[in-house]
Amino acid sequence: MATYAIGDVQGCYDELRELLDRMGFERARDRLWFVGDLVNRGPKSLDVLRYVRQLGERALTVLGNHDLHLITQHEGFERRRKDDTFDDVLNARDARELVDWLRTRRMMHAEGRYAIVHAGLLPQWSVQQALSLGREVESALSAPNYREFVANMYGSTPSAWSDGLNGWDRLRVIVNAMTRMRFCTRDGRMEFQAKGVDPPPGYIPWYAARPAGEETIVCGHWSALGLKLTDRLAALDTGCVWGGKLSALRLEDRALYQVPCPGYQAAGGEG
Repeated sequence: MATYAIGDVQGCYDELRELLDRMGFERARDRLWFVGDLVNRGPKSLDVLRYVRQLGERALTVLGNHDLHLITQHEGFERRRKDDTFDDVLNARDARELVDWLRTRRMMHAEGRYAIVHAGLLPQWSVQQALSLGREVESALSAPNYREFVANMYGSTPSAWSDGLNGWDRLRVIVNAMTRMRFCTRDGRMEFQAKGVDPPPGYIPWYAARPAGEETIVCGHWSALGLKLTDRLAALDTGCVWGGKLSALRLEDRALYQVPCPGYQAAGGEG
C-alpha cells in the first residue's frame, strides 16, 4: 500500500487522471491525500469532485480556500469572482450532494510522521492542538445550522491567534491560518496581501516560524513558492492551473511524480 499526497488540482481533471496513471495508482491498494483546492480556475471542477467523492475512503482531502469559496457561492453568501470556473458544479443536478460532501471534509489530518493542511499552521500550534482546532471548524461546517457559520466565515480579522478567542472570531482565525496563510510574524500574526515569495517587512514564511522537531507538514496553496521538499515540509502546489505541473509525492519513500499542464489561467496568477 502506498499513500500519495497530491497538490492543488483546481479543476484540472485530465491532468489528475494522467498523474494517477503515471503513479500506477491502484484503488484497491493505495490511498490519495489531496492538499485542498480541488476546484476552481481549471475547466473541470465537476469531474474532479465526482471522481474524488466516488473514491470513498481511498481518498482524503482537506479543505482549501477555493473549496470554501465554492461552498459559500452555493449557499449564496459570497459574491462571484470574474475568474471563477465552477459553474459546472453549481449547475449540476447533484450540486447539493457534492457541496454537502465537500463541506464535511477535514481541515487537516495527521498520520505517522506527516500532517496535511492546505495553507499552513501557526507557530503557536502543535500538530495535536491544530487537529483539535480544525475539528472545531469541521463541527461548525457539518452542524445543522452550518449556514450561520458560512455567513460569518470570511474576513481577515483577527489576524492573530489567542487562546481566549471565541465565537466567529475564533473559527475565522483557524480557517484563515489553515486555508489562506503564507506569511506571519514569529509570534503568529498573519498577513494576507502578499502572494509572491518575498515577505513583507517584519514577516516570514509561516513554515520558517514553526518550531523544529514536529511532523513533516504537507501543504499546497502557494504556487509562487512551488515545489519545496525538506525534512519538515512538503509544499506541493506547483501551479498546474497556471501552466506549471500537477505533483504527487509518495510519502513512504518521497518519490515524486509530475505531469505538465497547458495552463488555464494567465501565468503569474495565484490561488
